[in-house]
Amino acid sequence: MTSLDDARELLREFPVVDGHNDLPYALRKQVRYDLDALDLAAHQSASLHTDLPRLREGGVGAQYWSVYVPSDLPDAVPATLEQIDGVRQMLARYPAQLAPALTAADMEAARADGRIASLMGAEGGHSIGNSLGTLRGLYALGVRYLTLTHNDNVAWADSATDEPGVGGLSAFGREVVREMNRLGMLVDLSHVAATTMRDALDASSAPVIFSHSSARAVCDHPRNIPDDVLERLPGNGGMAMVTFVPKFVLQAAVDWTLAADENMRANGFHHLDTTPEAMKIHRAFEERNPRPVATVSTVADHLDHMREVAGIDHLGIGGDYDGTAFTPDGLNDVSGYPNLIAELLDRGWSRTDLAKLTWQNAVRVLGAAEDVAGGLQATRGPSNATIESLDG
Repeated sequence: MTSLDDARELLREFPVVDGHNDLPYALRKQVRYDLDALDLAAHQSASLHTDLPRLREGGVGAQYWSVYVPSDLPDAVPATLEQIDGVRQMLARYPAQLAPALTAADMEAARADGRIASLMGAEGGHSIGNSLGTLRGLYALGVRYLTLTHNDNVAWADSATDEPGVGGLSAFGREVVREMNRLGMLVDLSHVAATTMRDALDASSAPVIFSHSSARAVCDHPRNIPDDVLERLPGNGGMAMVTFVPKFVLQAAVDWTLAADENMRANGFHHLDTTPEAMKIHRAFEERNPRPVATVSTVADHLDHMREVAGIDHLGIGGDYDGTAFTPDGLNDVSGYPNLIAELLDRGWSRTDLAKLTWQNAVRVLGAAEDVAGGLQATRGPSNATIESLDG
């Protein structure tokens, strides 16, 4: 048998728990959740990284579906509720394939049943509108992690890709973390500034996650995790789920992106402008400067480093499919996970290590958060603190 055969065999027993997939937002943008117009039971490779046949081919056993909405939306909270509703519609449409999941036990039951456990994560504190009551509402609707920020700061937490604001977490931000611990909602530190990572680890009594982040020592991008933070994961019990986005994992892609953005600005366009005139400038730059290509090996380099620093018990996978325009060769869509497992087998990772990476760590971390919540709920009720009362 080849390494790829071995990888597929392993994934049949210990399938991938992926920490972050933006399919719900892709469905919102493309067809407004109309699954008659875009049937996920069929191959949709022309427009999506994700569909049910390719999830099966990729050996996915559980997926955190992101209910992301942009942080600049004036009505981010109702838009987040629409995203949750969109996921519920998707699960109702494909009950033989997708199993709603709220707990670690639900994940194991779905695996035993041969279905893909489907959980939800909210991406960015803007989705709670500075309200702990709204946070509890999202939990009641099934959201099991909250990424504290997206690309922009929120009033109580600093993002990795914005200017420093409160210097990490404010007093209200720490209260958000405490209330998430009490609920059993995982604190997700992808996208946040390193100061926020450290403050959250100080504040949290439950394991944290990074739903889609890689190693800053391997690729120097602010979206990645510094070694001093990775070193704290064993003490916290949490996990870092490696992401595949080329501009976060390949240094040449980071440098290329910075140069492309500067070229856009030099020509009078915002770097995120997608108007025809702006795209013409971007295409001309790419013709002169071919885009660097990440590979399966690029991602494996991050995992090797993260295993060395954080330990095998604190690693997972978060591909960010349908949330990125570009993917590494060999990890082109959700069918590609066996290629990564085969690469790690070739590098000497054991079957025991890989079972932890793909399945066991993620199930353990959610279960541990549930256990912490059980203890906290026995000692304190819901927090009714406000940002005004704590941050002034």
